[in-house]
Amino acid sequence: MSRLRFSIAREVFEAFPTAYEDIAARPSDQLPLLFLRALADGPTPDDAIAFCAYLLPRREAVWWASQSVRALLERPSQTDEIALKAAEDWVYEPEEERRREALRIGTTATNQRAASTWVALAAAWSGGPMIVTDYGGPLAPPQLTAQAAFTAIRIALGGKSDRRGHISRSIEQGIRIAES
Repeated sequence: MSRLRFSIAREVFEAFPTAYEDIAARPSDQLPLLFLRALADGPTPDDAIAFCAYLLPRREAVWWASQSVRALLERPSQTDEIALKAAEDWVYEPEEERRREALRIGTTATNQRAASTWVALAAAWSGGPMIVTDYGGPLAPPQLTAQAAFTAIRIALGGKSDRRGHISRSIEQGIRIAES
């Protein structure tokens, strides 16, 4: 059973107008998973990462980003583990307390360029205020989970040989999540 709420790829772009900026390929009326595979095999495979992040529901996108980053990091540091665990804890129990913990970790991380920080932010920006306060704050726009998820994976891909192979494996994992 598919977890997807879109019947064609174009609907993803219509739901998330920022996808037009984040994805170089233009949308089509293909089934979303066919479009995703075509992007992964096409001239701009990084587009597949962004499209997959937009395509998946928020929880699934965070799980996918976490698992992809774990696979790409050769030896996650203790700081990486803390950030990834915060995101994964939110996936298991998507409650406000866990989201706020991921937000605290993501916004206070010493390395804002770490892939794991962006996975924590993907969970943190899944809803609710974008900052940690007792008084609320601006709500996270709907595209931020996807943008943080694909940013995390792109950072983790940095400097990898066989980049296309890594992207392909990550996309196949995203497809398995979408289809489960």
